[in-house]
Amino acid sequence: MIEIPSDLHPDLVPLAFLLGNWTGAGVSDFPGAEKCNFGQEVSFSHDGRNFLEYVSHSWVLDAEGNKVRPLESESGYWRIDKDRKVEVVMARDQGVIEIWYGELAHQKPQIDLVTDAVARTAASGPYSGGKRLYGYVKSDLMWVGEKSTPEVELRPYMSAHLKKVVTPEDVAAMAKSLGDLPDDGIAFFK
Repeated sequence: MIEIPSDLHPDLVPLAFLLGNWTGAGVSDFPGAEKCNFGQEVSFSHDGRNFLEYVSHSWVLDAEGNKVRPLESESGYWRIDKDRKVEVVMARDQGVIEIWYGELAHQKPQIDLVTDAVARTAASGPYSGGKRLYGYVKSDLMWVGEKSTPEVELRPYMSAHLKKVVTPEDVAAMAKSLGDLPDDGIAFFK
């Protein structure tokens, strides 16, 4: 279920499906880099202004699913306009800053993004641009990323399947929203 916080900026309502903390796993595979399974934690939050704050941390997983070492971290800000156009400003730990533009699909929680500008530090690896697809599917957040370098054409390099993290505060809010339930528990299902 998608909840819309009462203090969410009205412009952000179409992006409400992203809000919350997400965790899961995925696969990373790109020429010249280690192919691996990874774990990921993602957070989309808001403070009442007209953007979502985004933070992502991922780490390499061993065969048993244990954390081995950090893989990538990125953070940024997501906005959407009245025409469902999405813009994202993102900074990555590899020394890359990106501006992404895209669109929220019509009548479904899916966002396609493409890099419009990429700035790199001298220490960052080769990177020309990318595409990302985010989708809210059966209450889960799924995404796939593509990237290109001067040597490698645009191709998929990472994807993940994330589940929403339920906190004790979330459970308390859900219980509070149920109101008074019958004592026998059975009447609830009638």
